[in-house]
Amino acid sequence: MEVKATLSDIRMAPRKVRLAANLIKGMSATRAQAQLAFLVRKPATFILKLVRSAVANAKQNFDIAEDNLFVKSIVVEGGATLKRWMPRAMGRASAIRKRTCSVKLILEEIKPGSGKKKSSPKVEVLKADEVLPEKQEKGKKLDEQAKESKPKGVAPEKPHNASSESKQKNFSRQTIGNIKKVFRRKSI
Repeated sequence: MEVKATLSDIRMAPRKVRLAANLIKGMSATRAQAQLAFLVRKPATFILKLVRSAVANAKQNFDIAEDNLFVKSIVVEGGATLKRWMPRAMGRASAIRKRTCSVKLILEEIKPGSGKKKSSPKVEVLKADEVLPEKQEKGKKLDEQAKESKPKGVAPEKPHNASSESKQKNFSRQTIGNIKKVFRRKSI
């Protein structure tokens, strides 16, 4: 069974992280942790935390022992690049690219079948008949109230030569609800 763990947005160039990541490919999980603990490179601490996280995932979620795991694959991908500028002579500027990367780790069992997948608790879904009758009555009342109420914001139709009194009495085209338009290009 495969156990996955990811680490994203490390503020380090992927080329430098790959040097430490390629070192542990194919190793057992315990040996990879020992190798990374004594490696004198900055990305080693990040990858060590990732391996420990994947081992903890395997123990917690799948009940797999640490001795039964090995590093199947580890992939380092480039992430977003922060672009900064360095001032140079005669008013020029040169670009500085601050790179980021993400690491994807997959651990596999040495002897398959020893781990057991934990079953998730089943969620019961109620049918329409099983819902409480009080809730159904409230729902019916709300539906009836919605049907009775008139839609707001819709202007009634007006005769072609409507007077100003009828415009004020009914909705005017300038008024929608409580919002009144102050400026219009064309008169109504």
